[in-house]
Amino acid sequence: QVQLVESGGGLVQAGGSLRLSCTASGRTLSTLRAYNMAMGWFRQAPGKEREFIAAIRRGDGITRYANSARGRVTISRNNAENTVLLQMNGAKPEDTAVYYCAADSSGLAFSENVYWGQGTQVTVSS
Repeated sequence: QVQLVESGGGLVQAGGSLRLSCTASGRTLSTLRAYNMAMGWFRQAPGKEREFIAAIRRGDGITRYANSARGRVTISRNNAENTVLLQMNGAKPEDTAVYYCAADSSGLAFSENVYWGQGTQVTVSS
């Protein structure tokens, strides 16, 4: 089992920057430290489906971004602290959503064996 705890949500002014952090923990250290362990971010706006934003793989730092996130979003990791960070610049009101941290022990696909955080609300005011 992997537990994910997000932080950094809240109110952001349009045009400002958003920074979210997620820390993973669990009893099975080998899972947390596996080469293929990927951590990433999704979001879900009211009335919409959850959508992928970005992810990063622990072993080699390979990243994956949604096309809509490229150029505005940066994901990074701190393996020593089992933490992943999401930086979003140029926040827009349409970025308002609940942001979820996710982890997949199988890699960047996030198609199975996915762990989810509780989510953190981000509201971008115009």
